[in-house]
Amino acid sequence: MSSDFSVEQKQYLDGFLSGVQAVRSGVGKAAAPADVQGPDSSHIAAQDRTVAEGKKLCDQEKWKRAEHPFDAYGRLKEQALTGQYPKPDDNFRWRYHGLFYVAPAENSFMCRMRLANGILSAWQLEGVAAVAQELGGGYAHVTTRANLQIREITAENAAEVVERLCDLGITSKGSGADNIRNVTGSATAGIDQYELLDTRPYARAWHHHILNDRSLIGLPRKFNVAFDGAGSIATLEDTNDIGFQAVEVTGGIEPGIYFRLALGGISGHKDLARDTGVVLNPNEAVAVADAVIRVFTENADRTNRAKARLKYVLDAWGFERFLKAVEDKLGRPLVRVDARHIAPRMVPDRSAHIGVHAQKQTGLSWIGVWTPLGRMSVDDMRNVAHIAKRYGDGDIRLTVWQNLILSGVADADVAQVRAELTKAGLAVDVSAVRAGLVACTGSQGCKFAASDTKSDALKIAQFVEQHVALDQPINIHVTGCHNSCAQHYIGDIGLIGAKVTINEDGDQVDGYHIHIGGGFAEQGAIGRLMFENVRAVDAPEVIGNLLRAYLAHRENNENFWSFTKRHDVEQIKSLCQKVLS
Repeated sequence: MSSDFSVEQKQYLDGFLSGVQAVRSGVGKAAAPADVQGPDSSHIAAQDRTVAEGKKLCDQEKWKRAEHPFDAYGRLKEQALTGQYPKPDDNFRWRYHGLFYVAPAENSFMCRMRLANGILSAWQLEGVAAVAQELGGGYAHVTTRANLQIREITAENAAEVVERLCDLGITSKGSGADNIRNVTGSATAGIDQYELLDTRPYARAWHHHILNDRSLIGLPRKFNVAFDGAGSIATLEDTNDIGFQAVEVTGGIEPGIYFRLALGGISGHKDLARDTGVVLNPNEAVAVADAVIRVFTENADRTNRAKARLKYVLDAWGFERFLKAVEDKLGRPLVRVDARHIAPRMVPDRSAHIGVHAQKQTGLSWIGVWTPLGRMSVDDMRNVAHIAKRYGDGDIRLTVWQNLILSGVADADVAQVRAELTKAGLAVDVSAVRAGLVACTGSQGCKFAASDTKSDALKIAQFVEQHVALDQPINIHVTGCHNSCAQHYIGDIGLIGAKVTINEDGDQVDGYHIHIGGGFAEQGAIGRLMFENVRAVDAPEVIGNLLRAYLAHRENNENFWSFTKRHDVEQIKSLCQKVLS
């Protein structure tokens, strides 16, 4: 019989049978046929093409094909009833519902939410506090996507957490795995006197577009989209697969405020989103993002997870070919404007996410509140919610800097809000190093991390505060692994976790590789490796010495980023040695 099949047919059957085998192993439903119709058809067709080319689908593609995660919710509920934690295939599937089984770091789930533009109401934050207290570890983390996560959730409580959040008007659907992650926007959207555009309606429209179109679920890999209104606080849209950047167009087309389209950001792979030359009316953003993702869905790698991001399609095709495919999806050409017709954008204020700042609305201020690298206890959340309701407009705005903003505070109430925040143990005024400190979960709660990032980051901040008289903001990003959740490559100083061998017997301790000179927005840059295999216990002193060298040898009060641009790595190492001597 086998001689009756062509090579292509044999290859397809191999892929089909791999799905059947997965089902026999307890994965779920049979693999979908090649002529499947409906919202999953584009994904199935892309898988079929991969198999027809003689390639093997990665395990995650086989798992998606055998049983779509949204069709498996009943089994998630069954596992909760019996207190069962998932095997690898279901661990992947449950991430589509926002649940991450994080063993061996913790024998529990983490639940990640979706908060469009990073904004939630005071009553929602109170509700999250109740869920964290009753069903989780009694705290939540603010993430670098202006989002919230609850940790230490038992298997018995996993589905209940998802449903309780839904009761609050908060969804966790599609917040993990191969999906479009939380939609970020300007933290001060609508209240920033310097912004070009309020990003809230566009982030909200995209948020609901994703949730109501299953064909945008189950991409070749995760996908990030951000909307930046060109205001005071950087949104880090250039680290996203799609970055919509508000710009003022002065010529070439009708003058006005548009979005500039940037594509391909993935800082963990040492790339920032690049300007495509395309500008669009803000109301076109959802349609353009949809088209970009459909081209990506049909053409990205489904065999190698490390190469399955948009960057690699752009690298293989080039921007013009990719944009032509997007135009074909849209059924119309994209508008391009020469850079000389784009007015310069405001350079973000690195301090604006912390402290008191005047809003565009007369008589009102926003107050940036520092959290210890994103961690908020149940009491913290309740105190913040109470203050937001009593003195503010009732909104809590999360930022990509792992802190939060209270908006709509009457100027006359600012002193009282400061006092109440201080009484509650929450900081409004912090040091330059602490304000710019970012850290991922680390080995305390992530199996991939090589170091205890949050603890080590706070030790670095404490050392610098005690030994270095910084007078300018500094961004230090501490990440535990190459997934780079803390975006170490864009920090002034970026640390990535590593195991450091300390003797001939091969014993290892936590440590870091240290990079310098990363940046974002108008100072966008990927950091350069400076020190390798620095023990975690030595990192505070190494960084303190680096900052002392900067202060001793900077010119005209330049910032750290400019200082690193004037010197190569070996020159800076030499300056560090001079400071030590």
